[in-house]
Amino acid sequence: MRALRIGIDIGGTFTDAALVDGETGAIRVVKVLTTPDDAARGFMAALERGLAECRAGGPDVAAVVHATTVATNAIIEGKTARVGMLVTRGFRDILEIGRQIRSRLYDVHLQKPLPLVPRRLSREVSERLDHEGRVLQPLDLDEVRRQARRLRDEDVEAVVVCLLHSYLNPAHERAVAAIAREELPGAYLSVSSDVCPEYREYLRASTTAVNAAVMPIVSRYVDALESRLRALGAVAPFYVMQSNGGVMTSASAKARPVYMVESGPAAGVIAAGAIAAPYGYRNAMSFDMGGTTAKVGLIQDGQLRLSTEIEVGAQTVTPLGEGRGGGYPVRTPVIDLVEVGAGGGSEAWIDAGGALRVGPRSAGARPGPACYGHGGTTPTITDANLVLGRLNPAFFLGGEMALDAEAARRAIADRVAIPLALDPLAAAAGIVEIANAHMIGAMRLVSVQRGYDPREFVLVAFGGAGPLHANALARELGIPAVLVPPNPGVASAVGMLMTDLRHEFVTTRRLRLDTLTPATLEALFADFLAEGSARLDRDGVPAADQKMLRSVDLRYHGQSFELPIAVPPGPLTAADITRLRVEFDAAHERAYGYAAPDDAVELVNVRLAAIGLTPRPRRKPLPEGPREPAAALKGTREVWFAEIGGWRKTNVLDRTKLLAGNVVAGPAIVEEPDASTLVHPGWAAAVDRHGNLLLRAPT
Repeated sequence: MRALRIGIDIGGTFTDAALVDGETGAIRVVKVLTTPDDAARGFMAALERGLAECRAGGPDVAAVVHATTVATNAIIEGKTARVGMLVTRGFRDILEIGRQIRSRLYDVHLQKPLPLVPRRLSREVSERLDHEGRVLQPLDLDEVRRQARRLRDEDVEAVVVCLLHSYLNPAHERAVAAIAREELPGAYLSVSSDVCPEYREYLRASTTAVNAAVMPIVSRYVDALESRLRALGAVAPFYVMQSNGGVMTSASAKARPVYMVESGPAAGVIAAGAIAAPYGYRNAMSFDMGGTTAKVGLIQDGQLRLSTEIEVGAQTVTPLGEGRGGGYPVRTPVIDLVEVGAGGGSEAWIDAGGALRVGPRSAGARPGPACYGHGGTTPTITDANLVLGRLNPAFFLGGEMALDAEAARRAIADRVAIPLALDPLAAAAGIVEIANAHMIGAMRLVSVQRGYDPREFVLVAFGGAGPLHANALARELGIPAVLVPPNPGVASAVGMLMTDLRHEFVTTRRLRLDTLTPATLEALFADFLAEGSARLDRDGVPAADQKMLRSVDLRYHGQSFELPIAVPPGPLTAADITRLRVEFDAAHERAYGYAAPDDAVELVNVRLAAIGLTPRPRRKPLPEGPREPAAALKGTREVWFAEIGGWRKTNVLDRTKLLAGNVVAGPAIVEEPDASTLVHPGWAAAVDRHGNLLLRAPT
């Protein structure tokens, strides 16, 4: 038996699988078209094909890690479960009222998203706690039972329990949950003090409602996958990516699916950090351009940047810089990403004002871009790149899929060039430049807007289309280097195998920092440390591979929002408390442009991440080769470059034949089965001992 660790990432266009041999470190990658009608079918197709290519079977599987958009898609498409809610009397309309935030402030036709719990299924119960968790009004158990029975009569699939101030005292919620389990034995239960024990009632209610709305969908999906894996003979652990960059067991995913709503993009940022670290780059910007979207994340000083709140389920992608309010807020840790609708399959179209637009609509897997030959007639970014000579029509997916260049030209001419009175070549170039502008905007948002200079970062490019655009984006932003890993088209799937088990804990405790003693802060973490260790023990993680990361959310007294600050490991001292204040002032100045060192600072939330370290894939080193990669040269072809405004004869190289020490001078295209890397004139790409391409700007 072999020990194959497998990562499977389902995207909007392709489903990617990476199979790593635990003994040799050899990596086998597979890319198949996504099956939107049944995502599990694409999952199994990628897995079975990968096992066949490795000449292995189900018993050879040591672990499976999966990233999926099944939860997000259910919310976006409105295909969530029928959910009821039990709330404190007087708070029935908490989800209806929400927050006075509009995604498009001056759009008089804007419609707020419908609440995940209809008002008639939101039921009140008599009870009340005060702001310190003390009982003001006892819980009426008989009323709870009556309301639970009414929800049962309404055939709800899931029940939300969200009572006022339960983050401080969960006793009432637990009593309500116990009755709900008795009266609705077949329903899924989502309890706010378990899912999101933080203050701010609406955010807690919304997070718990999102969790309940997708629990049945995710549970059925995970159960189906586990059943198919067992039928294949694979009884190894099955893990699901979380939005925070860690993984969780399938049981945890079914209990808290809200933690996996952004699971797919997270794996890419993990991979970017692992790729950049050996070079000594502690500041890296991840750029993941797939078939549907482009995603940008930031790694600063070797640490992932986490956000504590996102919105899910927005029906449209709003222009960059516009506010929130188009979806449902979720208060869970998530890797800080900016995502735009600019993937290879993003469609080019002309708006009502006669302007050329690109995205956010995508051709997806079916029918896909016009050049796929599956009936698509709307031009996409992939069609434009093909017309500009950047893609080899005979070597897409390593030759598995032939691209129809004439269909791409015809689609661009009919839908863009003729209506705008442009030459088809100019129209194709315009499509690429508009897409690049969207992605540059996203990169500025994740760097400049957060107080970071992109010129101090390395750009790690991956995804099926990322390496094709990365050089142009780096040139525009002044980024000095671009890293492209081997098999960039499936880097997210490989990144899943670089992730650790992760359990998140949080609670709200509002305290003045200047009165906080080290012993008090240690005590706030004590229960989390014990529970985190217990969960990792249950997951089978040895004590030597367990790691605890502590942090606190701080704000100036009177502010509405807070910033996360890391708490150092080991016993705390008074100097550590002082250092928290100093680091908070610095973080506030970086985020908002000013600090107020004389103002009081308040601790709001205490957080702990319990991490179980997992082994990392190891790539075999490449043999050394000469500086000139003559053996890898496949030929030449004409490629259009925006910076010179014309065609340039360009070398085409086979990446699988490149050796360590080779230097590819631009202009050049480095082809491999799952992606093509475009090296612009004046730039050069060096090959390292692990096969990574390092593109550098001219000096």
